[in-house]
Amino acid sequence: MSSIETRCVQGGYVAGNGEPRQVPIVQSTTFKYDSSEDMGKLFDLEAEGYFYTRLQNPTNDAVAKKICQLEGGSAAMLTSSGQAATFFSLFNICENGGHVVASSAIYGGSYNLLAHTMAKMGVESTFVSPTCSREELEAAFRPNTKAVFGESIANPALAVLDIQMFAEAAHAHGVPLIVDNTFPTPVNCRPIEWGADIVTHSTTKYMDGHGSAVGGAIVDSGNFDWMAHADKFPGLTTPDESYHGIVYAQKFGQQGAFITKATSQLMRDFGSIQSPQNAYYLNLGLESLHVRVPQHCKNGQAAAEFLATHPKVASVRYPGLKGDRYYDLAQKYMPNGTCGVVSFDVAGGRAAAERFMGALKICNIETHVADSRTCCLHPASATHRQMSDEELVAAGISPAMVRLSCGLEGTDDIIADLEQALASI
Repeated sequence: MSSIETRCVQGGYVAGNGEPRQVPIVQSTTFKYDSSEDMGKLFDLEAEGYFYTRLQNPTNDAVAKKICQLEGGSAAMLTSSGQAATFFSLFNICENGGHVVASSAIYGGSYNLLAHTMAKMGVESTFVSPTCSREELEAAFRPNTKAVFGESIANPALAVLDIQMFAEAAHAHGVPLIVDNTFPTPVNCRPIEWGADIVTHSTTKYMDGHGSAVGGAIVDSGNFDWMAHADKFPGLTTPDESYHGIVYAQKFGQQGAFITKATSQLMRDFGSIQSPQNAYYLNLGLESLHVRVPQHCKNGQAAAEFLATHPKVASVRYPGLKGDRYYDLAQKYMPNGTCGVVSFDVAGGRAAAERFMGALKICNIETHVADSRTCCLHPASATHRQMSDEELVAAGISPAMVRLSCGLEGTDDIIADLEQALASI
């Protein structure tokens, strides 16, 4: 299956003779075996199979395989949310005493996870601007750095990560680059092709696309050589006594070690599994992802162009807009389109932004983004309200910023709604 379209529709699952054509929902917590010996092989990671859905489930694995094929990875897993995917991808290799280099322009929840929650777990983070120079990026590394993290398109700052530069810097220091690819999706951007080692998603967004199921995914490229940097990643390169001394990088190789450890160890202990029902909904969304994403981008581009010329709009951020500071990077990494999300500052500050949002009719105020229905949010008072003004500025957010997520409605209807709402200010 070479085309992205065919992978969206048929990837991950092949029905056998007389078997369900659609991915079946295996709504079962447990699985029966004929002998304790058979089950024991599963607990020892000596055989493939299922024994408890908290770790793995056939429905989840089929959908994870499809996402893996879309991103061009070697192995993948689903999680209960995008936030869980971010945490697992980092904590799988960053333990107490570790350090992360991260872009400052990331989702507020991810910033909070790194800056505060993981700091309490003994993992420190240094944040760098997505527009930093190679020298500034190099200066952020420490001897105990374990990973570099960024978003291909930041939420909601819409900063485009220079994936190749960040990957080269990470590899020069013997650590992997982890990229959250939620906004462009693999339809528009495949970070692994530019050097990223691990790709994460909030599948709640475009992949599901209909606001029906919360979920996340982690994809391993299979390209990072853990044994070549064994001293940095003991969790993968030394015996895991909780699994009878298994060395993941030796037993499962470069292409399977990361996801196997995250599944058998972190999922076992934290239990952030995606329900099979949610995985089924996710797969339905994936089947039309290649059709929906271009329409989201068409509407996002049209809205950005309209807002950029409106006198009541102070500034617009959209990487597909000529003149945007990230336009050139967007053309490099996602020449077929970026996303349907537009961030803009309403002239008049926070109060004007709130009045504008209250006048919208088609666009609903929601704590959501990347949905089939157009919605908007005021990040400073919602998703990023835990940040100080200084932290907001560092993340590329102002008090007057509105995040507009253009859905699949008619382009003219979205523009007309924006126009009447701006007129009400």
